[in-house]
Amino acid sequence: MDIFVNFKELFLSVWQKGILGIDIFEILIGLGIFLVFLIFRGLISKLIIKKLELISKRTSNKLDDTFVKAMVGPARFLPIVLGFFIASYYMSFSEETRNFVDNINRTLITILIFWIIHQIIEPISYILSGLGKILTRELIGWIIKSLKVLIFILGAAAVLELWGIKIGPIIAGLGLFGVAVALGAQDLFKNLISGILVLVEKRFKMGDWILVEGIIEGIVEKIGFRSTVIRKFDKSIAIIPNFQFAENAVINISQTTNWIVSWTINLQYDSTIDQLKTIRNEIEDYIKTNEDYKPELGYAVRVDSFAESSIDMYIRCFTKTDDWDEWLAVKERLAIQIKKIVEKNGASFAFPSRSIYIEKK
Repeated sequence: MDIFVNFKELFLSVWQKGILGIDIFEILIGLGIFLVFLIFRGLISKLIIKKLELISKRTSNKLDDTFVKAMVGPARFLPIVLGFFIASYYMSFSEETRNFVDNINRTLITILIFWIIHQIIEPISYILSGLGKILTRELIGWIIKSLKVLIFILGAAAVLELWGIKIGPIIAGLGLFGVAVALGAQDLFKNLISGILVLVEKRFKMGDWILVEGIIEGIVEKIGFRSTVIRKFDKSIAIIPNFQFAENAVINISQTTNWIVSWTINLQYDSTIDQLKTIRNEIEDYIKTNEDYKPELGYAVRVDSFAESSIDMYIRCFTKTDDWDEWLAVKERLAIQIKKIVEKNGASFAFPSRSIYIEKK
């Protein structure tokens, strides 16, 4: 009988001391509380969030849709924080263990707070999208990414501070490391700053047709931190470092409002003065009266110079269209009309030629 009595006393002692001096019954109750909150977590995701999503979809404003979608993660994490907090305070810990558990609770709450702030940035990006006249879509994307990284760093620093890890020496060490990296990555920072200037100055945006003389011509597909992706007209992809757009003239062809026609036509030297004047006047009348052009922006049709094998006539005018394909069609019609005018007046176009005279002795 003494054996059973001793076993009973040992069993009750183990039961009461449990793990880390915590009664096993309290541990079971704490686990039960935590499991209840885990079940509640499932109910939140299936009922409350779904209900909020349905309500937000009924409105025409997309801001609430974005907000509900952003809060899904923190809402599912909240029951875990509450469950652990209530379960831990139900159990009796020693002073040292209590401090450790309190740090865990503070860590969970800190993560929840910074997670919520991190997720709220998505709805903020939707609000900023209304400032399209001030900020480009690409610049807004950069701002949002930078804010998310900043919040993540601040959250990590707050958690480290809770556990007694001083971030001051870490920051100082990173500063020295950053200087070393900066010296070896000057091109990276130059491209980064150039990319920011491109976005702030609105030199171009995604979808624009740009031309950088001697470097690239094509459609902008993506503006990154270090480089910009350009789709060339042969459908190949070119990745151009951003400093090229800061150090060279960028022509944004998509922003062209009136395409220019600037030609020099070559007439033969045997053209008479009357022929030259008539051809000039008829081309000028065609530009002034044709609906393809905007004469109020300025035009010129003038005998320009005497070249080696031709009399050159300069023609300059602006078209009404801002569409590239239509501009090509307008130029074609002008070329055909000029040819008709020249032939009608009995003149001819010149071509490069050279006369050789042989002196007889």
